[in-house]
Amino acid sequence: MSRRRRIVYISLCLLLLLVITRLDYKFAARGEKPLLVPQINSEDSNDFAKYHNKNFRVTMVIDGDTIDIDIPDGTFKSTRIRLLGVDTPETKDDRLGQMYFGPEAAQFTKERAADENVIVLLDEISPTRDKYKRLLAYVKLADREILNEVLIIEGFAYADLRFEHAFYEKYSRLEEIARQNKKGLWKEVKRDQLPAWLQRMRPKLLND
Repeated sequence: MSRRRRIVYISLCLLLLLVITRLDYKFAARGEKPLLVPQINSEDSNDFAKYHNKNFRVTMVIDGDTIDIDIPDGTFKSTRIRLLGVDTPETKDDRLGQMYFGPEAAQFTKERAADENVIVLLDEISPTRDKYKRLLAYVKLADREILNEVLIIEGFAYADLRFEHAFYEKYSRLEEIARQNKKGLWKEVKRDQLPAWLQRMRPKLLND
C-alpha cells in the first residue's frame, strides 16, 4: 500500500471512530442507554479497569449519596464513592449542618446498600473522580436496581443538575415525577430547605 493510500485509510478510520463516538454520546445523553465503555486514551482508564462493572461489598454508608466499598484506593483501605447524578440532603456538613430529610435519605441508603454486594458502573462522559478524589459512579444493587435512580424515584435525592453525565435528562424527568407525586421529601419540603445550588438553578421550583 502506498504512503498516500495509507494516509487516506487512517483518516477514514479516524473519521468513522469520531462519528461513532458522537452518536454514542448523543443517545446516552438522552438517557436511552448507559455509556459504560471508557473513551479511548481516557485519563480515567485506570479507574475503569479497577472498578467498572465489578462486584464489591459496601463497608460503610456515609450519608444518602456517599458510600465506601471494600477495595483499597491509594493509601486508603477502602474506596469512597459519591453517587453520580444525585444529591441527597446533608446530614453532617460543617457549613450546612443537618438538612431537611438528610437522616431519612441516609437511612434509606443504609437499608438498601449497607453490607451488600453491589456492582460499580462508571460513566464515559463524566470524570471518574470529583474534586475530593471520590469515585463517581452508579451503583447497581443485588436486585438489579440502580441506587442512584431509586433515591430520586422515592424522593430521597435531587437530580444533580450541576454536572453532565449520561443520564442527565433521565434523572431530571425522574425527579419531576417524584415531585408531582409528592414522594419522600417532596411531600412537605419548603423552598428554603432546598440545596443552595438548586435554588439558584431552579428559581421557580416549588413556586409553579
